[in-house]
Amino acid sequence: MYYIVYGLLYLVSLLPLRVLYIISDLFYLLVYHVIGYRKDVVMHNLGIAFPEKPVEERKRIAKKFYRNFIDTFIETIKLISANETFIKKHCQVDVGILTKLHREGKKCQVHLGHNFNWELANVVVPYYSPYMQIGIYMPLTSKLFDRLFLKIRSRSGVILLPATKISRAMIPYRHEQYLLALIADQNPGVPSKAWWFHFFGRPTPFVTGPEKNARANQAAVVFAYLTKKKRGYYQIHFELATKEPHEMKETALTAQYVTFLENVIRKNPEMWLWSHRRWKHEWKPEYGEVK
Repeated sequence: MYYIVYGLLYLVSLLPLRVLYIISDLFYLLVYHVIGYRKDVVMHNLGIAFPEKPVEERKRIAKKFYRNFIDTFIETIKLISANETFIKKHCQVDVGILTKLHREGKKCQVHLGHNFNWELANVVVPYYSPYMQIGIYMPLTSKLFDRLFLKIRSRSGVILLPATKISRAMIPYRHEQYLLALIADQNPGVPSKAWWFHFFGRPTPFVTGPEKNARANQAAVVFAYLTKKKRGYYQIHFELATKEPHEMKETALTAQYVTFLENVIRKNPEMWLWSHRRWKHEWKPEYGEVK
């Protein structure tokens, strides 16, 4: 079954991007106007983040979000057959910061949010970066699609490790000079073990792993986000957070990332994954201080 699905998607990926965007537009009409996929979650999240904005403006953001959301899936399918030249043309990046850190002998962690199109960013960076790149992924329930996404995400040489076994999986690379790419705005599975911060004015849990790993491995930390120049064309931006996370006070690095992420989202709200149930956990006093 995998080869049948892969073969069909490969044929679809051969279509010109302009044709694929027509398909994307049709899916947008279906997903937003007919099915209304997670529309209640999206509008609820936008209400929390932007209570000062009129409802109509939040709806406009939601519509732009859904278009970017569907485009991301279409562009990911295109990655199945797209060559290196095509990928570089559609996602530009200046890896000057990464190159400097590599020359200094530093390990590096890149912290990115659910910022469109993170799948394209994952594939393009290894074409420019001097680092061996490691990505962390959450295995999918469907073995077919899990295998498919692993193939797409590793096509430029990214080493993918399962989040469910990350401690053991990282052992062979602990003495290597790597770049570890992390989607750092994941919703923690156990809120009592998370660190809580004010995010868009609301107590919000953040995973502790990215900071703890950076501190333990003395890895420099770089924050990243993407902007869209026009449909199908992206720019990755890197910002050095710290070269010495182990010298920072505990939770300070995560607090810095929370501020960075909120600023990025406020500038381009339609570029973040609003269907993600970011505020599904309510803070309780036993969870500790909200920082």
